[in-house]
Amino acid sequence: MRIIGVEVAGGSPVFTGALPHGADPHRLAWELGYRIVRPLSATGGAPDLTLTVQVGRHGRSSELQPPRTRSIDPDLDLALEAEPVVRQRLAAYGIVLSGRGLLATQFSDRTAVPGLWGLPGGGIDPGESPSQALVREVTEESGQELEISHLLDVQTDHWIGRSPTRVVEDFHAVRIIYAATCPTPSDPVVYDRGGTTAAATWVPLENWSRMPWSSGARALLDRHLRELLRSDLLAR
Repeated sequence: MRIIGVEVAGGSPVFTGALPHGADPHRLAWELGYRIVRPLSATGGAPDLTLTVQVGRHGRSSELQPPRTRSIDPDLDLALEAEPVVRQRLAAYGIVLSGRGLLATQFSDRTAVPGLWGLPGGGIDPGESPSQALVREVTEESGQELEISHLLDVQTDHWIGRSPTRVVEDFHAVRIIYAATCPTPSDPVVYDRGGTTAAATWVPLENWSRMPWSSGARALLDRHLRELLRSDLLAR
């Protein structure tokens, strides 16, 4: 994936380049003297995506941003395993709202966090744009039709562990996050059976904070949900 930083939308890039394996866009921008103000666009098809972000100069030492390190599954003895397969996975997820609440999907026992809840979405297929991937994944995981509002965030994780197929991977997850609405919500149905999604549900907004979320989903909701509700996204 390629990342471009601009100080104003439509302006000339102040930095551009491929996102290295294991790198985080926020950390990368910070080390170049900028902070990411907001993501502007995610264009192209996987794996040749381009993420354009608006940035501002921070004027501080890069040392103020703590370094990101990859985590290693504590149950994994790397000395007894083959060299991990290096994999960067591009995915798209959404904070999806409707008159019935917040759409949530539950992780299956094929994942490392079975029973926890997350945001709907998943991997971007070759040639597919992030927005196309989100629409497809929401249909497969919940049977809902959605309208994408805007690009919201980019989130990354980097770890060594076993994939659902038990392969040891040096895994770099890059997640493109959108805000979206569902104009005609219905009872969610998981059509992609046997995958990483066990269930889907509409969570009433007054109850969302009581759900057992994955750490990544909780961080995104803490950061963005209140602002989305203040912006009256559901009235659009």
